[in-house]
Amino acid sequence: MKKVLFFAAMMFITSTAFAGDSDQLKAILKATTYDEAAKLVTTNLEQLASPAEKAKAYNKLVDLALDVHNKQQEIINKNAAAKLQKTAEEPYDTVAYFNSAYDALTAALECDKYDQMPDAKGKVKPKFHDINSQRVAMARLQLVTAGNEYAGKGDAKGVLKYWGTFLDTEDAPLLSAVNKSNESQFLGQVAYYAAQYAAQQEQYSRAEKYINIALKDSSVAQDALNFKYMIAQRNLKTHEDSVKYVTSLSELYKKDPKNDKIFGTLSNMYSLLNMKTELNNLISDKIKNDPNDATAWALKGQTEMNNQKWDDAIESFKKSVAIKDDNPLILTYLGFCMNSKAGTIEGNIPQQKALYKESMGYLEKAKQLDPNKEKANWTYPLYQCYYINYSANDPRTKALEAELKQKK
Repeated sequence: MKKVLFFAAMMFITSTAFAGDSDQLKAILKATTYDEAAKLVTTNLEQLASPAEKAKAYNKLVDLALDVHNKQQEIINKNAAAKLQKTAEEPYDTVAYFNSAYDALTAALECDKYDQMPDAKGKVKPKFHDINSQRVAMARLQLVTAGNEYAGKGDAKGVLKYWGTFLDTEDAPLLSAVNKSNESQFLGQVAYYAAQYAAQQEQYSRAEKYINIALKDSSVAQDALNFKYMIAQRNLKTHEDSVKYVTSLSELYKKDPKNDKIFGTLSNMYSLLNMKTELNNLISDKIKNDPNDATAWALKGQTEMNNQKWDDAIESFKKSVAIKDDNPLILTYLGFCMNSKAGTIEGNIPQQKALYKESMGYLEKAKQLDPNKEKANWTYPLYQCYYINYSANDPRTKALEAELKQKK
């Protein structure tokens, strides 16, 4: 009896060890189109008998996706030859070409995930890793072209699908043996622009990931760093977040004191957090190290203007304008401060009118630079100057008065 039982047990083990593909896998392997096979994989994945079967199922998806991709590639290659020979070109399906590249890559990644899992004996024996790593590498590069196509259409979703997948798979184990040296010429730029699209969609963690890739490319590193600060600033939700952000900015500024973007951002954050001492020290140090920095003098003037220190503000704004006189906002601030100082003068009408007249020159320059008031609203301070110097009935005064009334 024991012999019979032992024999039966051996038969069971043998039948299990040498069992063929499951019915679910057989159905997947018989599929003739990618869509048909993908639907079967989605429906039957949990019923597949082992990781090996799942790897085999996803490899079928790779086969079918590459069939579509390669057929479109053949047409593209023939068209290139036809263009040289000036013969008729054959139309091809751009959407199918790009989608099939994406489908082949994503299916290959899933295949590799299951292909790397240990078998019943605890051993890892991948069957598809090497062949898939090579055959989807070229398809993956087409995702860059696809992203360009959708960027031209302003389609953020399409851009992130293709550029995002290209970037997300840069360090995929499946592609670790693939030579990616040719990607260095465009990887940083793709990452930088993909980060902008991700930020537009408020996918900030994704934007942060891509911008960190861009930072490794010297051609876009500075722009990427500036964008990184902007993303971080958008994500500030609490006072503690803001303080941490300011601390990190301060440390970065110590390492790169000539970076105007960090300087401007740090100044703005100090102002928002009412960190007056830190802001004054930052501006003073900047002016000390670079007396010809127009931005630093302008920021100093703004701080003094906010504290109604009209003489100091006027002096600072004048120094800024002397260095760089094409900023309508700074010119308007300067005119406003001069008008405010004139308003404090009592009993000396000539001095008062002289100050308004000087102010008028700066404000008219602001008007010339920014006639539509997109950057600075110079209307009221210039109206004051015209009123004092030209009288209330002067056509110039009347024109600005009408404009002010229209806004009310």
